[in-house]
Amino acid sequence: MLHLVACAAPPVLRITELIELLQEDGWTVCLTATPTAASWIDRDELGRQTGYPVRVEWRMPGDPEPHPPGTAVAVVPATFNVINKWAQGINDTLALGILNEALGDANIPVYAFPNVKAQLAAHPSYDQHLRLLRETGVIVTPLPPEVNWWMVADKLQGPV
Repeated sequence: MLHLVACAAPPVLRITELIELLQEDGWTVCLTATPTAASWIDRDELGRQTGYPVRVEWRMPGDPEPHPPGTAVAVVPATFNVINKWAQGINDTLALGILNEALGDANIPVYAFPNVKAQLAAHPSYDQHLRLLRETGVIVTPLPPEVNWWMVADKLQGPV
């Protein structure tokens, strides 16, 4: 069960292709999107593709969890904003909440596939935050300029 977190970077416009590859590798995918990414994607279509609702908002206390527990978490594409907030423990969106909780579970592998403009990647805090996430066990693999979903699927290596 892969909890896939999608952020608002251009590759998210093709996230259906990644989900298809992951499903072919045996993953059941539950998608959570950042608020901006949610405005770029077709949540209904992606919900049909995965069989689960695309989550963006927090659920109300007492409401059932719409996604089953994950065995892995991946953030694809990971933006500058999400990498920096995540490393600082900021929890102001559901997407960040899922990522922050994943760091607290040593039994779940966590992957980040950043897609960040060179100008933002040069910001002094960015490398520090990537280093901090790596030190906590996050497997960080930058997305190449020409997005290669096969590389992402290979890195995730099917269900754990």
